[in-house]
Amino acid sequence: MNNAEWPVELLTAAEMGAADARAITAGTPGHVLMRRAGRAVSDAVGRLSAPPGPVLVLCGPGNNGGDGFVAATFLARRGWSVSVALLGDPGRLSGDAATAFADWNGPLEIIDDSWCRTMANDQRTPAVVVDALFGAGLSRPFNGAPAMLLARLRQRGGRIVAVDVPSGLDGTTGRIRGGDEGRAVPADVTVTFFRLKPGHCLQPGRSICGRTDLVDIGIDPTVLHVIAPTAHINRPAAWDGVIPAPTIQDHKYSRGHVVVLGGEMIGAARLAAAAARRLAGYVTLAGEGVDGICAVEPGLVLRPGGGGWESAMSAAVGRPDHMAAVIGPGAGVGDAAAAERLRGRARDWLSTGAGLVLDADGLTAFSPAPDLPAPDLPTDGAAGLPKSPKGHRLVLTPHSGEFARLFPDLAGNDTDKLSSARAAARATGAVVVLKGGDTVIAAPDGRAAVSVDGPASLATAGTGDVLSGLIGALIAAGKPPFDAARMSVWLHGEAAKRLGVGLVAEDLPAAIADILRLGPTAGRRTFAGMMPAW
Repeated sequence: MNNAEWPVELLTAAEMGAADARAITAGTPGHVLMRRAGRAVSDAVGRLSAPPGPVLVLCGPGNNGGDGFVAATFLARRGWSVSVALLGDPGRLSGDAATAFADWNGPLEIIDDSWCRTMANDQRTPAVVVDALFGAGLSRPFNGAPAMLLARLRQRGGRIVAVDVPSGLDGTTGRIRGGDEGRAVPADVTVTFFRLKPGHCLQPGRSICGRTDLVDIGIDPTVLHVIAPTAHINRPAAWDGVIPAPTIQDHKYSRGHVVVLGGEMIGAARLAAAAARRLAGYVTLAGEGVDGICAVEPGLVLRPGGGGWESAMSAAVGRPDHMAAVIGPGAGVGDAAAAERLRGRARDWLSTGAGLVLDADGLTAFSPAPDLPAPDLPTDGAAGLPKSPKGHRLVLTPHSGEFARLFPDLAGNDTDKLSSARAAARATGAVVVLKGGDTVIAAPDGRAAVSVDGPASLATAGTGDVLSGLIGALIAAGKPPFDAARMSVWLHGEAAKRLGVGLVAEDLPAAIADILRLGPTAGRRTFAGMMPAW
């Protein structure tokens, strides 16, 4: 199935093993699952290149290698010239992999240093190399002669079909196993089964998998009710609710009131406010920097100066369930006093029970930045962040640099993005939106979503401010922070996809309005009062 049809659940290697085991217990023998998987790999080879080009199948010592033997058998029957090489002793193969090996009637080479050197110096490059060495559950670095041979074959023009994941890629984290010691050779096509793994969606895994083919091998999806995966692709099919739309009973305040704090670079705050207005009923731009703005957006309420912020705080005390603030875009933290002012406003706002989105300078204010004295750190908040107790609605939206400053212990080379975001969410009690080409949204309870749809065109100034405004609006509309963040990240990415290359941040709010009006597939399907998952 193609990218748009992928089911949303993401399974770790352990969860995938549990799914296999339950399918076998329910009556589908393991060798049948392996046969279906291997046949799918052979089909992928056929789509990639036409026979009778030579195919080299590299098999590992586990079930991934078993899939490779099945693929080799199918390809040979279809007229391909197939060579197979095994890493390890054939006598040590067991279970379904041993059965698949026994069905292979062609020649077999043993992968060792000598054979790898011979193959590396042989100028006859296979048309396709099947990488069936190691799968998503690899627990050690992939290196040595086999890794170097695979890289050499690719350099010489061989096309690679990886089984499950490219060997060396950690299917749970998306990282290369072993850091500098490990390798993972990019594939042209990766064939995986039942459900994607997080590593297919997280960088650098997403970049080295090539086209990812997800194949149904007959595992009943009801096993997911027992496995209960906690990570998913961030798409509407995964959401528990719907994007709120106005009802006949609504008025502007019931639809949500968003307050955006102004500051030194007022354009950033205006972008957040413009995005919030597409979803909220009432948006206020308050604080310093606001008094110099001409009312180019007549529907945006301007409350300049400290008094404007205090007025917004008073309103939040009276109706916290229908209010949220966005603090940080363009606010300015040029000196210690400015940083302390932002910290104080964030803590005071959160104490009202209203929602809060901390972005940009709002995050920097809580970071031990080199040019600012470190803030007094409360014992219950990481990096001085206001701890979000149960019932509070706090969302943090750092990019990787801001995350590293906020959570230096979670941003080292040994940590992966999914685990880091989850740990930060647990530490603060907040929803963490760790932005990037593989944005991760993590909740304090361990749930997480990974964005696979945000285009590279979002890498331009101001787009993060738009995202923070969307999140604030959905929180003010009553959405739980995790849902608000998931929905906003998807809307943000979908709008950028529709706009294409050349977008600027100012384009996004109107494009978001088009999605809300026309639905996910413009012209073919519409929202029914903002319909749920489609």
